[in-house]
Amino acid sequence: MLVQELKAKGYTSFVLTDINNTSAVFEVYREALKQGLKMNVGIEFRRNGQWQYTAVAKSATGFRIINEHLTAHQHCNSFPPLFHEEVLVIFPMNNLPERALTANEFISFPPEQVHRWPSLKHLHPYREHLLMGLPITFSAPKDRQLHRLLCAIDQNVLLSKLDKSRIATTSAFPIPKKDYIEYYASMPDVVQQSQELLSMCTLHFDLEKPRNKRFYTCSDKDDMALLRKLTYDGFAYRYSKNDRYARARVEKELRVIEQLKMGAYFLITWDMLRYAGNCGFYHVGRGSGANSIVAYCLKITDVDPVELNLYFERFINPYRSSPPDFDIDFSWDERDQILDYLFKRYGKDHVALMACYNTFKAKSLIRELGKVFGLPKGDIDCMIDEPNKPKKHHEMARKIYRYAHRLQGIPNHLSIHAGGVLISEAPITCCTPLLQMPKGFPIVHFDMHVAEDIGYYKFDVLSQRGLGHIKECVKLVQENLGVSIDVHDIQSFKKDERIKHNLKIGKTIGCFYIESPAMRQLLQKLSCDNYVSLVAASSIIRPGVAKSGMMKTYIERAHHPEKVQYLHPVFEEHLGETYGVMVYQEDVIKIAHHFAGISLDEADILRRAMSGKTRSKTAFQELQDQFFANCQARGHARALSEEVWRQMESFSGYSFCKAHSASFAVESYQSLFLKTYYPLEFMVAVINNFGGFYFAELYLHEARLAGANIHAPCINRSSWLTSIRQKDIYIGFVHIKSINQKLIQEIITEREQKGPFRSLADFTSRVAIGREQLELLIRIDAFRFTGHSPQQLQWKKGLCLRPNKPKVATGLLFASEMAQEQKYELPTLEQEGNEGFFEQLDLLGFPLSSPFDILRTSFRGDFPAIDLVKYQGQTVRMLGYYITRKPVRTVKGEIMNFGSFIDAWGYFFDSCHFPPSLQHSPFQGRGCYLIKGKVVVEFGFPTVEVEKMVKLPQKADPRY
Repeated sequence: MLVQELKAKGYTSFVLTDINNTSAVFEVYREALKQGLKMNVGIEFRRNGQWQYTAVAKSATGFRIINEHLTAHQHCNSFPPLFHEEVLVIFPMNNLPERALTANEFISFPPEQVHRWPSLKHLHPYREHLLMGLPITFSAPKDRQLHRLLCAIDQNVLLSKLDKSRIATTSAFPIPKKDYIEYYASMPDVVQQSQELLSMCTLHFDLEKPRNKRFYTCSDKDDMALLRKLTYDGFAYRYSKNDRYARARVEKELRVIEQLKMGAYFLITWDMLRYAGNCGFYHVGRGSGANSIVAYCLKITDVDPVELNLYFERFINPYRSSPPDFDIDFSWDERDQILDYLFKRYGKDHVALMACYNTFKAKSLIRELGKVFGLPKGDIDCMIDEPNKPKKHHEMARKIYRYAHRLQGIPNHLSIHAGGVLISEAPITCCTPLLQMPKGFPIVHFDMHVAEDIGYYKFDVLSQRGLGHIKECVKLVQENLGVSIDVHDIQSFKKDERIKHNLKIGKTIGCFYIESPAMRQLLQKLSCDNYVSLVAASSIIRPGVAKSGMMKTYIERAHHPEKVQYLHPVFEEHLGETYGVMVYQEDVIKIAHHFAGISLDEADILRRAMSGKTRSKTAFQELQDQFFANCQARGHARALSEEVWRQMESFSGYSFCKAHSASFAVESYQSLFLKTYYPLEFMVAVINNFGGFYFAELYLHEARLAGANIHAPCINRSSWLTSIRQKDIYIGFVHIKSINQKLIQEIITEREQKGPFRSLADFTSRVAIGREQLELLIRIDAFRFTGHSPQQLQWKKGLCLRPNKPKVATGLLFASEMAQEQKYELPTLEQEGNEGFFEQLDLLGFPLSSPFDILRTSFRGDFPAIDLVKYQGQTVRMLGYYITRKPVRTVKGEIMNFGSFIDAWGYFFDSCHFPPSLQHSPFQGRGCYLIKGKVVVEFGFPTVEVEKMVKLPQKADPRY
C-alpha cells in the first residue's frame, strides 16, 4: 500500500528505514520491484525513542555493516558512531555530533525548516551536508491517530501524557513529489545533492538466489557421493538387498535431490541426528520429510514410505516453489543442546533461529486502548466480556472498538518461531540483523514466509514432552527392574496382541497424541487395533475433518466397508485403505495423478494451490484447465470430473499430511508399548515430564490401578521429581506448592552424603531451614518416619527451631555428637478425620486418597461406568470425579461442553452437555458431581447426555 501510494505521487525511488528493525525489507522490496520503483534500505537508530541517526546502505556490503552494527549494539544504552565508506549516516538537526562531519555524514533538513534557513546560523557551515528530509510514518493524515495510539501503548502511558518528542509530526505522510521538491526551490543545491546520493545507493537483492549452506563437504559432487553411501548403508538395515522396488525409489529420489542441489540439506540433518544419537537423545522425524525413503534410510524418520505408499513428491519436487523442511522433534530438555551444537558446528555467523511476528489481537487491543484512554478496569472488562451489550459500555467504547478493528492483525513485536533454524552460506547479517533472545540464541528479523521468498529453507528443530517421557521410562525400567528396552522395534510393537487390545479399548492415558478424551473415543468407535488404522485416526481427529462431518462418515464406512459406493474405480483402488475418504493431503495427489493423469510433481502443486498455499492464481488456473482437459481426454464424463474436482478442493482444505500422522503413530506405539508392559515406570515418567493432557493426579490414579503404592513426599525417600522403587511411587517435592527447590537439593545432598535423617531434631541440626518451609514439609507428612503425627511435629518444631537463632545447620561430624532430642512427654495430638486429605489438597492440588471418601453422601451411582453400554436409551444417575471438559460452539454459536469423569470404581465415562443443560447445570470446578442423563451409544461407545448435574458437598474441613 505504501509503495503504491509513493508511485501514485510521482516518486521513482525511496529509502525504507524502520526503527531498529528490518523486518519489512524484503516484502517491501518485492513490491517495489513489481511497481517499478527503486528501493534503498537503512535503519533509523533510536535510543529510548529518541532519534540518534539513520544509516543508509549504499550497497550489499553497507547493508551487512548496518545489520552487524544493530546486532552488536541493540541492547546498549546508545548506538556509537558508524563509520564505513559503504554507509551514509544522516543525523537529525537536533542531534548533531560535536565534531566535524565526515564525507559520508549528512543532516536531515525537513521541508518545514526551509523558510527558517536564514535564522539557522549554526547549520550554515554544514550546507554541503544538508539532505532533503521527508520522513514518512503513516500513509495519510487520518492515520496519525493510530500512530499516536501505538506510541502510547508502547510507552504504557495515557494518550494525554504521550511524549511528543517521540511521535511523528503531522506532516509525516507522502505528498506529491513535485510539491516536495517545490519546498526546496530556494535550495537547489540540497535537492541536487540528495538526488545524487540516492543514485549512488545501488543495493540489489537477488530474491531467487539460494541462501542456505551450499555444501556439507566441499562440492555438490562430494555431497552426493557421501549421501549415496550413507543411504545405502541404511538401506541394508531397513530393507532386503533384493527389494528392487525400494532400491528403484532410492535412485529416483537421489536423482531429484541432486537435480535440486539439496544434498547438503539431507547431510546437515543427518549430521545433527548423528550428534543427537551420540548423546543418547531420542528424536522423531515427522512432517512431509517422512515421505522420503532416503530420509528413512538415513534414520531421519522411522516411517517407511514404501509400507504406507507415501509420495516423495509431497516433500520435494522440481515444481515446488517453496522449499521443503524436515520437522525433527527432540525431548523438551534436550533441544537447546542440539541448537547449541548447530551454532558451534556451523558457526554463530551462519546460524540463527527463525522469527515470527506477534500481532495485535482483538481482546488485547481493547484492553490496551482502554488503558490508553484512561478507562477503569471494570469498563474495559465489560467491553471484552460483553461486547454485544452496548448499553453497559463506557461512552468511549465505540471509538475503541473502531480503532481496535483497524489495528487488529498488525505486528506487535518479534518472537521466536517454534523451531525454525537457518544455516546460511554467507553470514546471516548479509540479509538481516540478529536479535538476541533470553536463552542466548539469536533470531532473524523476518518470518518463515519471507525466508522462503528469499531462498532459505529452514530446519525445524522442535521439542515435545512425549519423547521426554519415553526416554525417562526406558531409564526407569533399567534402574528399577534391570531391563533394557529397544523402543525403536516398532515392527514388533505393531504385531503385539496386548498392545492391540489396549489400543482398541482406548487404554491410552499418558500415551503421546492418543490420550485425550476425543482420541480415546475415536479409537474405541473405530475398534482401532493396527498401525494403518491409527495413522488414519491421527489424521481424522483433526478439527477440520471432524467439523466437516467426514470423521463420522469414515467411522460408518469402517464398520460397514461392504456398503461403500466408490465414485470411480480409481477411488476404490487408491483410497480403499480409507474407504474412499480423502483423509490425507497425499490422497488429493493420488486422485489428481491416477484419475486425471497429472504428474505427481504437478499434482502436489495443485494440492498446495487448493489449500491456499500458493500466491499464483494463474498457475492454479492452468492446473485446473489441465485437470479437466486430461479428464476429457481419458473419457470421463464432465459431471463426474466436476464432482471429483469438488471433492478434491473441499478435502484439501482440511486434510492432513499422511507422513505426519504416521510419525505421530510411531511415537504413540512407543508410548503404548511402555504403558502396556511397564505401566508404573511409564506413569512416573509422564508425571516427571509435565506435558501430558491431564493433571498428575490422573496419572497417579492410573499407576494405582496398575498396582502401585502411592506415597506422599518423604524426607528420607523422595527426590525433587517423583521416584519409583519396585511398586512404591514417592511423589516428588516439586509438587508441593511454595517449596524451595534449592532447599530440597540441599536436603537430598545431605541425605546422600551422611545418611537418612533420624528425627526432626536431627533434620534441623543438619539442614538450614526456615519455619515456613519446615511447616510445609510437616503438613505434607514428610516426617512420618519419625512415628509422630503432623500435629505432634508442629508442636515439636518450636523446640527444634529457635526464633532468634540464625538458620545455620551445625553439620556435626560424629553421630555421638549429634543433637539428641530432649526427653519430654508429648501431649495427645492426633490428626482429625480427613485433615490429611485437605492438607494434600492445599499443598499438592489433589488428594492421595479417594475423593469419593470425603463426600457427605454414601451414594456412588447406579452402577459402574463400565456397564453404561448396557443401559442404552435409559436415564441413569452417575457419580463422577471431574477430570476435564472441552467447550465447543454449536452451529448457532452457543457454547456446549463435552466432559470426562472417573467413577468410584476407577472407570472413565464421558458426558455431553448441550447449551440448555449447561446453562442450568454448569461446571463448578474440580470435585465430584452427581449426573442425571440419558445413555447414548454411538459405534459401541456410550456417552451420558446430561439433563441435570450438581456438584456434591464435601465433609467439613476439620482444620477450621
